[in-house]
Amino acid sequence: MKIKFCGAAREVTGSSHLITLEDGFQILLDCGLYQGRNKEMEDFNSSWLFDPKSLDVVILSHGHIDHTGRLPKLYKDGFKGPIYTTHATRSLCSIMLLDSAMIQNKDVEYINKRRIKKHSEEELILKEPLYSLEDAEEVMNQFISVSYEKWIQIHPKVRIFFRDAGHILGSASIALEIQEGSRLIRFGFTGDIGRPNRPILRDPTPMEAMDFLICESTYGHKEHEMRSTEIEHFLDIIKTTCVEQKGKLLIPAFSIGRTQEIVHLLDQLENEKLLPKIPVYVDSPLAVNATAIYNAHPECYDKAMRDYLATDNNPFGFNTLHYNKDLEVSKSLNTTNESCIIISASGMMNAGRVKHHLYHSIGDPKNTLLIVGYCSPETPGGKLREGATQIKLFGEEKTVKMRVEIMDSFSAHADRTEMLDFLRPHRASLQKMFLVHGTHDRQVLFKDYLAQFGFGNVEIPILGEEFTI
Repeated sequence: MKIKFCGAAREVTGSSHLITLEDGFQILLDCGLYQGRNKEMEDFNSSWLFDPKSLDVVILSHGHIDHTGRLPKLYKDGFKGPIYTTHATRSLCSIMLLDSAMIQNKDVEYINKRRIKKHSEEELILKEPLYSLEDAEEVMNQFISVSYEKWIQIHPKVRIFFRDAGHILGSASIALEIQEGSRLIRFGFTGDIGRPNRPILRDPTPMEAMDFLICESTYGHKEHEMRSTEIEHFLDIIKTTCVEQKGKLLIPAFSIGRTQEIVHLLDQLENEKLLPKIPVYVDSPLAVNATAIYNAHPECYDKAMRDYLATDNNPFGFNTLHYNKDLEVSKSLNTTNESCIIISASGMMNAGRVKHHLYHSIGDPKNTLLIVGYCSPETPGGKLREGATQIKLFGEEKTVKMRVEIMDSFSAHADRTEMLDFLRPHRASLQKMFLVHGTHDRQVLFKDYLAQFGFGNVEIPILGEEFTI
């Protein structure tokens, strides 16, 4: 068999890995959208390193768009096979892929309006969306949702097994048992590894020992802040910004996972009477819909969350919290002078309503921007993480006067120690590990770190590289 790395190779986005068996049967692990502005990757989303029509099956680790966002394009280009994933991931994809299609169409509409203004009719070449709403709707018919901890036969010589990865609702590691001749190959894909002792979801369940493993490496270079310190730090930012300075606290957050964790933490602080009486806005239609799906899948909750429900039957709601889908209300938040917390997408600040909130608040030193996760270096979030004092938003150069805080402890990705704990069961059996979903500099550091604990033969593949197993 062969493994080809078709995305998230020395990148943190666009997850996609192709397995080809000796008999030609093809399995795609994830089908993610590239989210970034790397010039070398500008054709990634519109092209393939394989033939979609030849693909037999797709297996999804979880619902984030950088792991699922090209599925409608895959369908559009000829893939008609089954897509296996967990029940909650299917639920999330039903809203995520439609939202992605709407974004594709709006972006193309904006680009074409600009092209029409700049070019004559003879010179005009209109851009087409990556896929349509109909493509996103149709591909959902190919989903087959299965439970955790259950072997599923997908081919006479292949069966798969999902284990809870503790990353977001429905996230899973994927184990494959592949029979080739007399050899049984145990091949694993960690997906995105979640964090132990985090709220809402169960801790990551370690995989059984694998022979070969594809492993994420997003935070392979560091450890996160401890939770006790995190809560104290978070409260201090809220009080300083919203009470003492009477400003706005802007929290860019991915609509799925990060938003729900932040809202639940605020809910806990409200119940403990620690949260100041200030309005909190979740300003993202997708986040509103995703929170409803979180409420609909309590089977994914950990014991602490189930116990919490005994005293508070709405873990994602309190009196001063407002969920907003309305565009006019969103616009009003840009100009209001009230002290408030605004949680909005996207997390990297390269699109969505949060970009407008950032544009209107970045020049006021009373305000604070709280970055709660990884941002690609070329995005506004990535530049602000690195300390930029000037940043271009909507074509205008803006001076950064608002306070910028970073709390990676909110990340749904395990840090290097947590990943090491997750990987320990594989140390004796592992013949080769492939690091994906990380920038190359961090992957090199993680590879060196793993070597200290007896993990040898670790590869850092480049995009399009193929290995024979």
